[in-house]
Order: sequence, then C-alpha cells, then structure tokens
Amino acid sequence: MKNRKQFLVNAVMLSAVSILLRGVAVSFNAYVNRKIGAESMGLFTLVMSVYGFAVTVALSCVNLASVRLTSERCAKLDGADAASWRFAMRRVMRAVCLYSLLFGTASGAAVELSAGFIARRLLGDVRTLSSVRALGFSLPAISLSSALSGYFTGIRKVSKNAAASVAEQFVKIAVTSAALCMILPGNVESACFAVVGGSAISEAWTLLLHFAIWIFDTKRPAGTKPGKRSVRLDTGFRDAANIALPSALGTYARQGLTTLEHLAIPRGLVKSGLTREGALSVYGLLQGIAFPLVMFPYAVIGSFTSLLIPETAELRERGDKEGIRRTVGAVTRVSALFSLAAFGIYVNYSDALGLLVYRSEQAAVYTLLLGALVPFMYLDTAVDALLKGLGEQVWCMKVNMADAGAGLILVMLLTPRMGIGGYILTIWLCEVGNLAASYLRLSRVAGAGLTETLRDYIRPISAAGAMTLARIFLMRGWAPVPSMLVFASGYAVLALYPIKKGKPIVRKVSRESGG
Repeated sequence: MKNRKQFLVNAVMLSAVSILLRGVAVSFNAYVNRKIGAESMGLFTLVMSVYGFAVTVALSCVNLASVRLTSERCAKLDGADAASWRFAMRRVMRAVCLYSLLFGTASGAAVELSAGFIARRLLGDVRTLSSVRALGFSLPAISLSSALSGYFTGIRKVSKNAAASVAEQFVKIAVTSAALCMILPGNVESACFAVVGGSAISEAWTLLLHFAIWIFDTKRPAGTKPGKRSVRLDTGFRDAANIALPSALGTYARQGLTTLEHLAIPRGLVKSGLTREGALSVYGLLQGIAFPLVMFPYAVIGSFTSLLIPETAELRERGDKEGIRRTVGAVTRVSALFSLAAFGIYVNYSDALGLLVYRSEQAAVYTLLLGALVPFMYLDTAVDALLKGLGEQVWCMKVNMADAGAGLILVMLLTPRMGIGGYILTIWLCEVGNLAASYLRLSRVAGAGLTETLRDYIRPISAAGAMTLARIFLMRGWAPVPSMLVFASGYAVLALYPIKKGKPIVRKVSRESGG
C-alpha cells in the first residue's frame, strides 16, 4: 500500500511539474518564434538535429543505467542499515558518473574540434558555426545531470528532479530573453546563437543544482528507515556499461539516422520547389512549433511512464510476474485515457490552437495532422519504458534502428516528390510500425493481450466520439477556450465513469511480491 501511494504521489507530482514546464515551453517557443521569425527558428531546429546526436553520445543511456542500478540495489537493501545504503548508493553514483564523464567529455571535445565541418558540410550553413561551438561546451554537464537524475528517479525522490527541471527552465528563459533583447533586431545567426546559448547555460546550472541536492541526500528511498542488517553491495564501471552500452549502441545508430533524416528534410523540400529560406521556414513550423504543441499533453503520460523503469525493474528482480501484468494493464489504460483526450482536442480544435498559441494557420494544419497520431505516439513511448524496465533494451535498440533507417529512406524518397506531406507520411508509417513491433514483444515477455488493450481503448474512444458530436451540434459557434474546457470536462466524466462502478481505469500497481 505504501509503495503504491508513493508511486502515485510521484506520478502526480511529476505530471503537475511537467504540465507547468511544457506550458511555459510552448509559450516561450511562441514568443521566440515571434521575435526571431520562422527562418531563424528553422535554423535553430536544424542545429538541434545535429546536436541531438551529440547529446545521444554524451548520454550513452547513462540515465537508464543509473535508474536500473539504483532500483535494483533498493530491492536488495531492504532492511539494511544506514551505512549499507550510503555505501551502495555512493558506489552506484561513482560508477555512473565515471561512465557519463567519459562519454560527455569525449562528445564535447569531438563537437568543438569538428564544429567547422558540421556547420559547413552537414548543416550547409556557416551561420550555425557559433551555435554549434556553444552547444559543445554543454555536453559534459548534460551527461552528468542525466546520471544524477536517474539516481533520484531510481530511489523515488522525484521531487528533487522536479525542482531541478523547474530551475533549468526558468534560467533558460531568463538568459535567452535577455540575450534576445540585447541582440535584436539582429541577423539570423545572432538570434539562433542567443537561443542556443540560453540552453547551454541552463544545462550547467542544472548540473550544479543536482550535485548540491545529491550531497545532502540521505541515500535511502523516500519514507524508509534504516534497518539493522549490514550489507556491502559494490558497483563498478563495468556494471553501468553492461546496462547502458547495449542500449547506447542502438541509440547511436538510431539518432545518427534520425539526424541524417532531419538534414535531408530541408534539402528534399528545396528539391520539391521551395527556396532555401522557404524550406527552413516550413521545417521550423513543423519541428519547432507544431511538434511541441502536439506533445504538450504528454506531460501527464510521460511523467507516469518515467517511473515505470524502476518499478518494472524491481518487479523483475523480485520475479513478480503478476505484478508485471498488472503494471502493463495500468499503463495501457492510462495511455488510452490521456492520449485519446489529446487526440479529441487536436482533431476538433487544431485551427484554434494554432492561431491562439502561434498565430499561424499553417501551424494549425500541421497540428491536426500530427495530433491524429498522438494515441500511437504516447502508447509507443510507454511500451518502450516497460520493455527497458524488463531488460529488453537490446530489442528496443533493434526496433528503433529499423525505425530510423526506414525514416531516412522514406524521407529521401517522398519529400522531393511530395514536399512536407512526404515527411508527415513518413512519421505516420514509422510510428505505427514501431508501436506494432514493440507491442508484440511486450505481449510475449509480459503476457499482455491485444484483446485487453483494445478493450481499454473502447470507452475513451466512445467518450471522445460523443464529445465530438456534442461540439458539432451543440457547441458550434462557441469561443474556442470555453468549448475546449467543456469538451475536456465532458470527456473526463464519460471516460472515468466506470470508477464509480468499481472498475477503476488504473488498477493498483504494487511492488509487493504476489500483489
């Protein structure tokens, strides 16, 4: 009971913080887009596509290793004394920090040494040179922060991660806004550098805050007291590498292919008939504006799934197969509930959202096309988290590599012929294929059934459909914001009604053996 309550408290806390941060991020993106323009936003997004690969190498899945090692040690340290907890957790952090320093420093040095090549050859735009160099300095900090963040997730003290995330976002906004005020009106290169520099400084601040919080941590899960048993659990660099590297190798390949895919998009758009400036503007609208808006509700389901890796890892360590099946069922129900709510909002109000947030009709079109994909995207992320918690990171690696390879091929084939529509079609095909492969694997490993999953989606689909009909026939002509609030409220009532009948949407998830 206590563990279940802690899980729910952590999920609610992370959801609230994530909603706040995503709301701030979307609003800030809208502000930045109005200040620097679509072309600068496209250039910034292009820089971040290459930066994404560098970050992938810097992280090398250290967060996964930190979460897994911490949660597995927690399962073995039940009833141990305070000295045993401190020894075990310090050994875990020593191992993952050494791992993160190795990859973070190496990737940062590589970016700095190859900044000219990246700007001129890969990005094809010398205006990105200063931005690429600024991002290289932040890579060691990002890697170490990820290791510390994984520790707090594994030990179930997510409030500390939440505090660091809030501080990071507000430092980023303050620094970026100040930089934009100083350099604007300026050129595209200066605007892009201001946004990138704000991100780099905020990452350094987050590392300092995470480290300060870790120093004063008790090294035990929240709500627990030390026992009397003395245990010595050592953890070395090899333990961290054995967990992180199999996933990291696949992530390198996937992110590398994804980076090539994003580099190919503007070039394909140019081949389809757009100018270079027009291609960057369209790319910036889709990747820098529509995607963040579509992923805004993911704050809720993302917070829930981020806690799944330590939960399922501990269930696996205990051999609790029934607990794993219950967890999978709870995840599909929560995914259905929130993703179909978001789907209904985007399908019905994409035009209003695009104009309301970004003052762009074109962004509204992209929001509609991507919003319809939300149920697949959210469930796919949750399924991946479950698989990693169950030790299936190698399988995830293979599927993600295939997904990225198919994406690159489809972009190169479709974008020159169909323009941005070819890229959107690519996203759909790859996302649905990835979900199908991952879910089949989860069914085999955890005993999840397709029939049960489809049943979990029936009521939310019906609720979304009923509220769509209500909007068409009863709320036509209403102002967008009141209409959306009524839509969401009606959906919640219809989708959550079974709770009153003793059929909870989310059944209890316990780490206790035997349920």
